[in-house]
Amino acid sequence: MIELTVNGAAHTLPETTSLAELLGQLGFSGKRIAVERNGLIVPRGRHADERLAHGDQIEIVVAVGGG
Repeated sequence: MIELTVNGAAHTLPETTSLAELLGQLGFSGKRIAVERNGLIVPRGRHADERLAHGDQIEIVVAVGGG
């Protein structure tokens, strides 16, 4: 198991968890979001390939429409 932080909250996940799997578990699948891992933006096309590691800091920002 790995421990990481998502938007300031602690999470424990299996070692093989991808960023895409985390986003699905948190209900962000299909939403317009931006994801930062340890201070670096992760492009949407890399979410499935990005394996999470112990101590990662993940920030997820949801795009909000308006005018």
